[in-house]
Amino acid sequence: VEKKLKLEEKITMLQQQNEELRARIEQNTVITRQLSEENANLQEYVEKEVEEKKKLSRTNEELLWKLQEGDAVSPVKLPPTSSTSFYRCSSENSSPVKVRTLRR
Repeated sequence: VEKKLKLEEKITMLQQQNEELRARIEQNTVITRQLSEENANLQEYVEKEVEEKKKLSRTNEELLWKLQEGDAVSPVKLPPTSSTSFYRCSSENSSPVKVRTLRR
């Protein structure tokens, strides 16, 4: 009888542990789903940012080319007291770098 009671207590304890583990598994599954969704959203955001950076880089290169071609074909005279400044993105760095053009 005593052995039977001990076994019943052990069964009860193991059932409680089993329920706790099932609850933890369920909680981890929910968290895993949330993290997977967040990861997918972040990956999509990164891809959009990369495409935007490429687009801006192409636009920048085109504008620089047009500026250089414009200078070579028909020089534009700037007032002697002013200087023109513009921003360009370095290919190595995503932050804008201020560049000053020389006075003419």
